[in-house]
Amino acid sequence: MFSRKSENIPPFHVMEVLERAQELERAGRSIIHLEIGEPDFPTAPHICEAAVAALKAGETKYTHSLGIPELREAVAESYNSRFGLGISAGQVIVTSGTSPALLLLFMGLLEQGDEVVMSNPYYACYPNFVEYQGGKNVFVYTNEDEGFSLVPEAVACAITSRTKAILINSPCNPTGHVMDAHALKAISEAAGDVPIISDEIYQGLIYKGKDHSILEYTDNAFVLNGFSKLYAMTGWRLGYLIAPPEYIRPLQKLAQNFFICANSFVQHAGISALRGPQEHVKEMIATYDKRRRFILKRLRGTGFVITREPEGAYYVLANARDFGSNSLELSRRILEEAGVAVTPGIDFGDGAEGYLRFSYASSIENIGDGIDRIEKYLKT
Repeated sequence: MFSRKSENIPPFHVMEVLERAQELERAGRSIIHLEIGEPDFPTAPHICEAAVAALKAGETKYTHSLGIPELREAVAESYNSRFGLGISAGQVIVTSGTSPALLLLFMGLLEQGDEVVMSNPYYACYPNFVEYQGGKNVFVYTNEDEGFSLVPEAVACAITSRTKAILINSPCNPTGHVMDAHALKAISEAAGDVPIISDEIYQGLIYKGKDHSILEYTDNAFVLNGFSKLYAMTGWRLGYLIAPPEYIRPLQKLAQNFFICANSFVQHAGISALRGPQEHVKEMIATYDKRRRFILKRLRGTGFVITREPEGAYYVLANARDFGSNSLELSRRILEEAGVAVTPGIDFGDGAEGYLRFSYASSIENIGDGIDRIEKYLKT
């Protein structure tokens, strides 16, 4: 018999939408995917070539549990050059994606009943990580009229003696909100002595303003990042954690026990991603921005309410309450009857109920066809 906490964990609805969409496709249905956050761009050739070269060179063994030194150095170089920091390679832990990094963090930080403050809406899996480690989620609700921005004063009010971390995500999934320099500085001040966990996996994918990291404003922070989004490497499963020096050894022991190390040859591909040509990244961002403007116009024209435009990542969280208050049921009907896969807002917390998340990590042609189908369905 499985444990109660395993039985009670909620499903990841976007994956269930994807899996049902794939069932329909196998049955011969035409389905347009606007649900998953996966780049439709291929991984750049020089990155693939680095992985092949590593395989041919026999890089198929265990690596250091913290990651190969060259990759850790490349990560530190990247952050230092972009944000004017002075972090060392010794502060970097390489992981098989950002989810294992988050799991390591909560395994290390949380005792039973400890609290983690986060926004609502939130990335769907955050609360499950916390609760599975015996922690308690404390939600700070954001609202559409303010672009789903996290108010520092509300964060400060949510902190108690049991608060072990404040979890932020910018650029944000599902809202596309980007925290600017003022917001990050204010959150850092509001946190006081409480460490901040900053999920920066969509960093670089911004369309207005300047990119920032929490590490510009505080040393009392853990940063999660990786290669899935900016380098179109979702299936490679490569991420990293940047942590204050005093936390590296305890995190290393957890990594040794539970994960051993990230894939060897994939780490070599990560070095090539960071140190190789970046023109393909710039082109990808420009393409996303075109899609962003296109999908916003089409969704508004269809009757969805979008008060503030998303400025990062590749998502639009659109108010769909004029079409139904139950987002799970609405997304199901749109999939089954219109043949378009979209994500129900409830996946991201009760603060997103009545909304649908649309991903524009797909071609303009697909986006246009998908919204045509939705518009036709809603009119009936």
